[in-house]
Amino acid sequence: MLKEVTATRYITPLREGGSLPGLVEADDFGTYVMKFTGAGQGRKTLVAEVVCGELARRLGFRMPRLATVRLDPVLGLGEPEQQVQDLLRSSGGTNLGMDFLSGALGYDPLAFPVGPAEAGRIVWFDALINNVDRSWRNPNLLVHRGELWLIDHGATMIWHHNWPSAEASAARPYDAGDHALARFAPDVSAAAAELAPRVTEDLLAEVTAEIPDAWLADEPGFDTPDDLRRAYARPLLSRAAVIAERITGIGFGPEEGK
Repeated sequence: MLKEVTATRYITPLREGGSLPGLVEADDFGTYVMKFTGAGQGRKTLVAEVVCGELARRLGFRMPRLATVRLDPVLGLGEPEQQVQDLLRSSGGTNLGMDFLSGALGYDPLAFPVGPAEAGRIVWFDALINNVDRSWRNPNLLVHRGELWLIDHGATMIWHHNWPSAEASAARPYDAGDHALARFAPDVSAAAAELAPRVTEDLLAEVTAEIPDAWLADEPGFDTPDDLRRAYARPLLSRAAVIAERITGIGFGPEEGK
């Protein structure tokens, strides 16, 4: 299960993105980038972060460690900014934390070229989870100690915002033409051959088990959190087998980039 910690100090807001994540210290003496249930995008963003982040880790991608962070709203009482106060007051309970990678830099494709194999693995994974937020404008990648790390998966699995149409939504192609790594001739075919067989029912059950029950409660159309966990797993399982054939906007191997 995800590590459970309690926030002991709110350090500063991080201005990237619209959800106003914050840097916090916790009772394990760790520093975390915290995303809040009270943010405008709500708990589904945190569910997406857990499902996609933990799936990425199990498939061998570099991902900052995730944790659940218990927040006492009183931490916001001393904050001078009203927006931060309101966010902390509305986010009492279980929130999401991501290990803060000290010294990491935002990814710049002009400064950090990526080989076709690694580019292909990331493009295939983003197609699997339907990540619409890894473009050259906003890569959501970090370079830490000379290696590429994946972050920010809140804008994924858009089908979970409308479960009745989830099956049809998950069957749609993925346009990678705007992807941050499209320029590096991603070898999607090799990535699919490696990764698709690893996306199994058992793996997805393990991943979705990491979602806190509190983020799954009272979802219309589902009787229990476990019913909803299975609903998260189904589109990913079916998509893994075919998504490589439905990626558009790029070539499919190093020969395409020559």
